[in-house]
Order: sequence, then structure tokens, then C-alpha cells
Amino acid sequence: MFEMHTAFAVYEQLKKEFSSPKADLQKCGQYLANLKIYLTELSFLLPGDRAPDAQELLLAREVLEIGAQWSIRVGDIPSFERYISQLKTYYHDYSSNLPASARMYPLLGLNLLRLLAQNRISEFHTELELIETDQMGENVYIRHPIQIEQCLMEGSYNKVWHSRANVPAEEYAFFIDILMGTIRDEIASCSEKAYDSLPIADAATLLYFKSGDEVTAFASERGWKVNPQDKKIYFGVTDADHLDIPADKVISQTLEYARELERIV
Repeated sequence: MFEMHTAFAVYEQLKKEFSSPKADLQKCGQYLANLKIYLTELSFLLPGDRAPDAQELLLAREVLEIGAQWSIRVGDIPSFERYISQLKTYYHDYSSNLPASARMYPLLGLNLLRLLAQNRISEFHTELELIETDQMGENVYIRHPIQIEQCLMEGSYNKVWHSRANVPAEEYAFFIDILMGTIRDEIASCSEKAYDSLPIADAATLLYFKSGDEVTAFASERGWKVNPQDKKIYFGVTDADHLDIPADKVISQTLEYARELERIV
């Protein structure tokens, strides 16, 4: 079993490695795994009857916060969600036992952005209700996802795209990219129905791509045809996509319904 001083020593190694410019994320993951074993022995996941020790609580919160940030760097969204779920206990239930955390609002804002990226709008508003009202307008980490949600409701996708250049922390760009992927798919689906073809340059603007190569790769994924000669994308509408309406039959049925209605009246 770990001793307390051993756990703090491992935590210091984790913090040093994670904060370095060229952090070894695999090594950080190993440190986190070891620390979680120790913290589980302290029952930090399911606190028991004994009074919580302030040092243990602080260590647990610090480890979980680094774990949440680590999850974003390695692109593990389920892991991030688990860390955030565990952190809520320390942010709410034990807030009076611990000093304020500088990472709390950045992580809570990041979690709000995650819910938007996953199109979990009702959960987004539920989480927002747990945050102090004054923080919604004053705190940049909370204000950012709120503004993104407003842009989505308005259909102002251009503002969402440009928000990537002004994220309050670099981890936010991860979920903005996922959100833009969802937006691109929506625009692409509409474009397939609205156009037979589009110039590659126009498609790049429409889909918020920076280059023609990005458009070409995206077109290949969706099965679109790219003609390098005329520099156009052809959406390849098939006969199955066209709905033939039997006009004569519809007119005949409509007249028959009208005659039946006259008899009833």
C-alpha cells in the first residue's frame, strides 16, 4: 500500500512531466493509473464514514484535474467525462473543505463545450444551472461555451468557426474542431440536396476549409466526385434520390376525393 508521502512524490512527478513543453503523455498516464490506485484505497470515489482529510482531498482533486486535462490531450472523451464526474464531488460537496481551484472554471467550461460538441443540449443547460449566475457573464471560461451555444441556436456557424482563434485555453480547440466537424456534415448534407455541383473554392468557403486539398479529402470520404479539369465537385445524385410524382394519378385521386366530399355534404 502506498504511503501518503509516496503518493505526493508520484504526484510531483506527474505534475512536473505534464507541465513540461514536451510532456510524455504515456508516462503521465502511468502516473495517473498509480495515483488512482492509491486514491481508491483512500476511498476518494466513495467516501466512507470517517471525516475527510484536507490533504487527501486536495491531492485527489489535483490528480483528477490533471487527469481531465490529460484526457483531452490524448483525445479520450469518455475518460474526460469520468474525470469531470468525479471532480463534481470536490467542486460542490467538499468546496468548504478546500481552497478554490484555479482549474475549476476552465474544466467546467470545457465540459460545457463537450456537451455542445456531442449535441447534448438539455444536459448543457442542466450543467449550466449548477454554475453561479455571476460567472456566466464575467468568467471567460464559462462565457465562451454560452456564446457558442447562442451562435448554434442562431445558425451563425461562421462565428463558431472564428471562435477557434479566440479560445480561452488550448484544450477548448479540441471540442471546437469536433463541433465544426458536426457542422460540416450538416452543411454537406444540405449541399447534396441543394446543388448538383459546386466549384471547389466555393465548397471550401461553404465548409470552412482552408485549402482545396482539405475539400478533396472530405469529398472522397462522402463519395463525391472531384473533376480536376473544371475544378468542381459533383455530388453524384442518383436516380434513387429523385422522387417521381405520378401527376395524372394524383390529380385523378384528388378529383375523386372532391366528388366524395360533395356527396357527403
